[in-house]
Amino acid sequence: MEGMPLEIPAKMKAAVLMAPNKLEIKDVQIPSPGPHDVLINVKACAICSSDVSLMHKPWPYQPPYGSFVPGHEYAGTVVAVGETVDEFQTGDRVAVEAHLGCLRCRNCRLGNYTACLNYGKPEKGHRANGFTTNGGYAQYVVNHINTVYKIPDRVEFEEAALITNLGCVLYGFETIGGYVVGDQVVVIGPGPLGLISVAVAKALCAGNVVLTGTRDSRLEAGLAMGADRVVNVNDEDPMTAVMDETQGLGADLIIESSGNVNGPQTAIEMAKRMGKILMLGFPDGSVTANFSALGKDNKSIYTVRGEGWANVGRAISLLESGRISLKSLATHAFRLDEIEEAFKTFTQRIGGAIKVIIIPNAD
Repeated sequence: MEGMPLEIPAKMKAAVLMAPNKLEIKDVQIPSPGPHDVLINVKACAICSSDVSLMHKPWPYQPPYGSFVPGHEYAGTVVAVGETVDEFQTGDRVAVEAHLGCLRCRNCRLGNYTACLNYGKPEKGHRANGFTTNGGYAQYVVNHINTVYKIPDRVEFEEAALITNLGCVLYGFETIGGYVVGDQVVVIGPGPLGLISVAVAKALCAGNVVLTGTRDSRLEAGLAMGADRVVNVNDEDPMTAVMDETQGLGADLIIESSGNVNGPQTAIEMAKRMGKILMLGFPDGSVTANFSALGKDNKSIYTVRGEGWANVGRAISLLESGRISLKSLATHAFRLDEIEEAFKTFTQRIGGAIKVIIIPNAD
């Protein structure tokens, strides 16, 4: 029952990062919520490409091997609350965002907590669950109430685990100005963020949305998410297609979500004069791009990290209203003890995998 104290065991199962690319299921102590926290029983945690990256090579301020539980895209049920918490009660179904921020630096005080100036300093109050603090590949996790959002009963936990992705895309759209009604939009790369970008652009009434990629199955998923035209770059020149769709002017907004080393330059070339480029995918290393063209044509590049400005809350509103559905993106699910197979399925795209979900409390 909602609001009733629940019996919580002392130990839980968690996937602990023991070495590069090596997760082990361990029995660990269940964390206790602080005065401003809730304890969440994790029902679903989605694998993200960021997890693959930080497991291969530690990110800045990542906890040491043997003590760190990754996973930042999760949803579950509140099972305990801190002594000052009256915003939530036991039994609440919730989704989360990863970044808390320190709440005391200038960036945080201006609302830019995903760019916290005390990043990685828990003694200053910063947390980023799944990055600098323990995350959701576990049966239980602690979240500050500022990072928790109630979800409606109609949203299942596997879909709710993807709300973080939708929040990230919305944060990007807000960063570039948010007003895309009637605009020509191109999305480069049909990964999860690219597919969600298609859906958001259509929900915000973009005039025309073109999705480019290399895999027909993902492009078909893009059509289902609302793309007006898809372009397989192995079969068709994407630049020609975009110019055809925009009467030779280029697009108002280019969303680069492929992470390909050529992505930034392609985006610059596809954008019209005064066009905007939103970077959601980032190449691993340096790239070559024509910044002279940016200046001469007043084109602008925007970057975002995380799901800032409380956009997870906006994401939930879009799901609740039915304007966007993420259900089709959650293609596979595995138990916590199957996490190695889950990562293999995700990285190798076995069976057309898009988002792979871990169910920590599966029977």
